[in-house]
Amino acid sequence: MDGVAAHQRRSNRQASTTGAWRATMSGFCASLVGIGLARFAYTPLLPALIGAHWFEPSAAAYLGAANLAGYLAGALLARPVAARIPVAGTIRLMMGIATLAFFACAYPLSFTWYFAWRFAAGLSGGALMVLAAPTVLPHVPPARRGLASGAIFMGVGVGIALSGTLVPLLLRRGLTETWLGLGVLALLLTRLAWKGWPAASLPAVPSAPRQPHQVLTLRALYAEYALNAAGLVPHMIFLVDFVARGLGQGVAVGAEYWVLFGLGAMAGPLLSGYLADRVGFGRALRLAYAIQTAAVALPALGLGSMWLMLSSVVVGAFTPGIVPLVLGRLHELLAGHPAEQKAAWSAATTSFAVLQALAAYGMSFLFGRGGGDYRLLFVLGTVAMGLALAVDVGAAIGAGGRRRRN
Repeated sequence: MDGVAAHQRRSNRQASTTGAWRATMSGFCASLVGIGLARFAYTPLLPALIGAHWFEPSAAAYLGAANLAGYLAGALLARPVAARIPVAGTIRLMMGIATLAFFACAYPLSFTWYFAWRFAAGLSGGALMVLAAPTVLPHVPPARRGLASGAIFMGVGVGIALSGTLVPLLLRRGLTETWLGLGVLALLLTRLAWKGWPAASLPAVPSAPRQPHQVLTLRALYAEYALNAAGLVPHMIFLVDFVARGLGQGVAVGAEYWVLFGLGAMAGPLLSGYLADRVGFGRALRLAYAIQTAAVALPALGLGSMWLMLSSVVVGAFTPGIVPLVLGRLHELLAGHPAEQKAAWSAATTSFAVLQALAAYGMSFLFGRGGGDYRLLFVLGTVAMGLALAVDVGAAIGAGGRRRRN
């Protein structure tokens, strides 16, 4: 009997592990479809949309910003929708919307049509960012959650890399064929993820009282994450266009820089998690802000192609790499408040989306009014990153003072 019981326990553990990694794969697919492709595939497409006269440069930039506005809406609506529809069903719905948006964008019927579908693609991405990882990670053994988190958010980087390699190949057949090809890929990934989501949430654990220094640090974390989002906008929206048209090197060369951005993004989440394991999430975040500040500034300095390549790789690494750092830091701050972690992650994602959308629209406006001054955009991104670092340092000093007084 003991042997049978031991065998049953081993079987249950193996089934649990298999289910956890299948769920992690579904999370990877969700971030790949909803963010890696639905958001970032637009960047290498931007010069082609302008070159094919589908849209004027200013209109094309606003369409990129529409995705970020949708991301904000998705971050805000995800939890209310998931409260009425099972979370697995909500995630499937959002992946389906992202897939449908690719097919719809193959036909430029009007600016309004395109704006609506770019908005819908962003909405799905924001909802998937809020729901996917928190749905999966509680079902992963604690010792493996860092690796699982990195694997989920690595989907963003894989999507960026695919958009930089696949999009130029598809563009040889035409813009319509490119959008359709991306739609087929998203459909296959949605199908792959369909049955991998956990069936139910784990029971909530009662929360412990918060300390004043925790509240201060948590609010600062929201502000830092939002400023970090604004600092990423120049690379996320304008990098390929800067190289292709601003530097006069063409769409093909611009796409090569986007591949570098994507290669950095593929490695970024795993490297960020490794760094946090060694020095802690707080120190890793501070170091990330400092490195990003320098990297975002490089294109504005005009130092040459090698420095621009370095900037592309580093900013690419931290575009998804900052996410597990913030999520891990949030879980540290709310270690005694598991019931509040999902709400706090939703608030952090919303703050990220708000300032990123505002920065995207503001920079698009400045770009249109300023005669295509790309370097100004990178200067503004550098200022935002520097402010994120300043807020983090200031919050650490303030929290330390409160902790000593208490």
